[in-house]
Amino acid sequence: MEMINTRSVAITGSGSGLGRELALGFLKKGYRVFGTVLNPEELNAFENVPNRDRLLLSLTDITSAEQVAQWHGKVSDLLSGRGLDLLVNNAGVLTPGPMEALSIEAIRLEFDINVIGSIRVANTFLPLLRRAKGRIVQIGSMTGTFAIPFSGPSSASKAAMESFADVYREELRPFGVDFIMVQPGNMLTSGPAKTAAQLKHILDTLSPELRSLYGDRFERFSGKLNAMQAGGLPAAIAAGMIIGVAEQVPAPIRVPIGEDAQALLRMVKENPDQYIDGFRAKMLDID
Repeated sequence: MEMINTRSVAITGSGSGLGRELALGFLKKGYRVFGTVLNPEELNAFENVPNRDRLLLSLTDITSAEQVAQWHGKVSDLLSGRGLDLLVNNAGVLTPGPMEALSIEAIRLEFDINVIGSIRVANTFLPLLRRAKGRIVQIGSMTGTFAIPFSGPSSASKAAMESFADVYREELRPFGVDFIMVQPGNMLTSGPAKTAAQLKHILDTLSPELRSLYGDRFERFSGKLNAMQAGGLPAAIAAGMIIGVAEQVPAPIRVPIGEDAQALLRMVKENPDQYIDGFRAKMLDID
């Protein structure tokens, strides 16, 4: 990678979906981009993108302290004493299903990626971010404030990062490092197809007892969620909005991404819990 005097960004989960669009968007704006991917297929998909010489991709699992440290070492070497301007914590997974049907191992893995992985990456890169007085942009979700039934681990992990965002923001303030939480709504990525397949698999593999308890509502929820995601904001547009937020001066604290997220989070702020519960059930067709 040719080292030029330009801004730099590290992005987790840049191999597909929103992360890929963020990587391409930052490249287009002239950044040096350091991204993580999970497999060689994701790596090869960037082979012919414009400005490939300013892109370094690393096979990195953020649940591995060793792999994150190796990625950080590569980035630090290429920055040659300069700091890192931006870190975008984007990597995440979704584990849908009734809480009673989910294994503790699956729930633990989601938290290990969505929460512990984000913290691991942030803490590892903080010395470089302090050097540049840079920024951390955490990709959260509107579900961190508006929890979604049958998506409990995802909602809870996003809510956890909302709290950690407040803590990081204050702890890092003396060093000139900003922490921005973005809260996307529904997005049109490769994610909906994966989610639809996950939902069908979970429904098909429920035990007879759990299917009798949850099957009807879960099936209606699945159809509604698939429809909402299919009608969501295209990932490239969401990425452009997030890049704009990342560059905003002064740094914002929380920014909903998409009209649905804006409307939903405003509704949550303005109404009591009992109303929100009823709204949630109707919205997801599970009342």
